[in-house]
Amino acid sequence: MSLDLAALKLKPVPPSAEVLARKAGYRELVPIAFNAALADEPCVEVRSIGVAGDNHYNTPRNPPYYVSVPGSVAELYLRKSVAAKLVEVNARLKALGLELYLFDAWRPQAIQRYFHDVWFPEWLVQRQPHLAGQALVNEVEKYWAAPTAGASSPSPHATGGALDLTLIFSDTRQPLYMGGIFDDLTEEAWTDGFERKDCVSMSDDEARANRRLLYWVMTEAGFANNPTEWWHYSWGDQM
Repeated sequence: MSLDLAALKLKPVPPSAEVLARKAGYRELVPIAFNAALADEPCVEVRSIGVAGDNHYNTPRNPPYYVSVPGSVAELYLRKSVAAKLVEVNARLKALGLELYLFDAWRPQAIQRYFHDVWFPEWLVQRQPHLAGQALVNEVEKYWAAPTAGASSPSPHATGGALDLTLIFSDTRQPLYMGGIFDDLTEEAWTDGFERKDCVSMSDDEARANRRLLYWVMTEAGFANNPTEWWHYSWGDQM
């Protein structure tokens, strides 16, 4: 089925409040089907099947960090069925001269623990010194999921079913403008961020349109979006 670029760029993404309400408690409430047919499927390196990307945590050209994060990996691994769905999305995007570009896929727990327990809490407290205790945890977990807590409660990126991505032009390899960098962990990053504000510039209009395009092309393929991160999508995990 072909994509109607203009229509998708005009179609608003759902309000974040509605999606967050459905997401609440997902790791405790959604059981994992350990005996399902795909439970033991292998992971593949997405670039081996033609999906572009570079592991953002492994390269030192990775704002806002500018360092290869200890414990990161260069590979972009996803479960075979998830990677295959990305190939299908790319096939639909091809006629538009666009394709997907991944920042992250399967993620080691060392990375999850570092950003959940150390880096992001420190960043938040520098800017909001009053944050402490559960209030700090709640703010952290708007963006960084708690590390895996046993087989029945994995962090999303530990499943091989979660990924962070954007859209690029196939010929120039330049990314479409999304209104902010990957891992800008503020409300600017919420998928509906440009739906909830008055777009007063061409840059605002462009970011809103491109987030809509990414949202609809991914969700029409069956992926779920994390509403606090325009770049995060998953398939077949608890989210």
